[in-house]
Parts: sequence; C-alpha cells; structure tokens
Amino acid sequence: MASLNIAVQMDPLHSIDITGDSTFALMLEAQARGHKLWHYEVPHMWLEGAVLKARLKPVTVQAVDGAHYQFGPEHVADLGTMDVVLMRQDPPFDMAYITATHLLEHIHPKTLVVNNPASVRNAPEKLLVTHFPQLMPPTLISWDRGAIRDFRSRHKDIIVKPLFGNGGVGVFRIKPDDENLGSLLDMFFTASREPLMVQRYEPAVRKGDKRIILIDGEPLGALNRVPAEGDSRSNMHAGGVAEPTKLTAREQEICAAIGPTLKEQGLLFTGIDVIGDYLTEINVTSPTGLQQIARFDGVNLAAAIWDKIEAIRAAG
Repeated sequence: MASLNIAVQMDPLHSIDITGDSTFALMLEAQARGHKLWHYEVPHMWLEGAVLKARLKPVTVQAVDGAHYQFGPEHVADLGTMDVVLMRQDPPFDMAYITATHLLEHIHPKTLVVNNPASVRNAPEKLLVTHFPQLMPPTLISWDRGAIRDFRSRHKDIIVKPLFGNGGVGVFRIKPDDENLGSLLDMFFTASREPLMVQRYEPAVRKGDKRIILIDGEPLGALNRVPAEGDSRSNMHAGGVAEPTKLTAREQEICAAIGPTLKEQGLLFTGIDVIGDYLTEINVTSPTGLQQIARFDGVNLAAAIWDKIEAIRAAG
C-alpha cells in the first residue's frame, strides 16, 4: 500500500533496550514497509483550539546498539495530518496519561490512534480484567483496610499491588504469617489516594506468568515469564526470565472469552497475563513481548500488527 505517515508517541528513544522493546520492533517493521516515522514525547504535544499539535522529529531506526536512531530537524505539526499515531508511552497510568488520551480523541479515528485512546482510558490494565470475574482469581480493589484484612483472612496468602502500577514495581506478597500488612497499607495510602488491588496468591506463578499477545482480539503469540529465585514477581523488568511456551486449552478459552470485547473497543494490540488457570491482567497501554516471541517462535507479530493497521487504513 501507499506509504503511511506514522507519529510515535513514546518515551525518549535513547532510553530504550533495542533488544527487547516492542515499540522499537514496530518502528523497524514500519520503516521496512516504506512508511515514514516521526517521534514525539507527551510533554511536547498540545491542543490549540481544536487542533492537536506536537513537536515532531522525523526519525530513522536501525538495530545497532548505541546508534539505533537518527533524528531529522524538529518541526511543529498538526497530528491530525498523520495517518497513524502509535500511543506507546509507558505508564504510570496517571492524570498525565489520561489527559493524553483525551487530547488524542480530537484526531481519532480520522487519524488512527493505536490503541483507541478512549478505550485505553476506560480500560487500564487492572480494571478491564474485572469485567471477566469468572476468569480471574479472587480479587479485591479497595481503599478500605477492613475489607483488605477480611480478604486476607479468607485467602491467607495474598498479593498486594498498586492499581495503576507497572513493571512489577510495588508488588508485594503477604504470606499468612507476615506481620507487615498494616505498615504496607500505611505506606501505600500515605503516598497515594488510589485504591489497591489485592489478589489471592497463585502458587502456579512459580512455573511462570504467561504473556499472551492478542492482535485485534486474536491470540497470535505467547511467552512464559518465570520469577527469579526468591521473588514472587515474574515481570521481566523485575528479573523474570522469558521462555518459550504454547497456549493451553484453558488459555485458548480465556482468549476466546475476552477477544470480542478487545476487538469491539478498538484495542488492536493487547497483552494479557495468565497464571495457571487465571487471567490476572489485560495490558492495553504499552504491551511488550514482541521481540522475545520472535526469538523463541520465529513469529513476526510486529508484521501482523502492521498488516491489521494497513487494512484499517485501506478500508478508510
């Protein structure tokens, strides 16, 4: 198809790990297809009247560590003139993140924003999943200390984590004999007005926390993330080790249950987390795992994502 103009809203390019970053994989694939790339960061975007503008830099990328990108001259442009905007900045999912989704709604869907900014705003990782309680482990979202303690008394071994966190930061396992829950709640609620997510600890996590990539609601790849010794977190940012995997019948069932909702809401690129038989998160902000899956299975999911984007643009 004709070359697309693609603006990539992301974190600073100099800070990424080019061997694992999914946004970088998407940029390499887009460039290989002849599309034109521009880069900008959220603080360099603004709404003037009804026009959404940003300080854009044309960029070329290559898989060479330390020389993985080259910028052209910066200029101010109307983001509504782009064909596609990839919203790929990492959380935290805070008011700055939410404001960016509101601004991007001024150009979507005339300019295709991936993922749909309204759906991203309404479906942060640890909340969309709660619409599928039949697929989840016992879960509580609460500010109420009594409710949290009651949940612990019933489920004994629990995981406590920030509702809008990412990368395994602030995730704690509280065992039945752990006396630190009260202090932990003090720490969380002093630092933030947000509620906590509390889930029953699933021992199956020792065998791995599976990341499954869904593209337009269809599961097309997966990897398993095994926690490091002495850590209950499987996130690769927290030392989890990635390994190849295949989908089980239960995981296929989970994907079939949530896939239509993801497709309907315009969540084109999502990553879900499954521990044992349970769905724990649906990641819609800046999912990862494309490069690891490519190395394990030889599957180019970045190509599948661009195939879908190109089809949407071609259909008008």
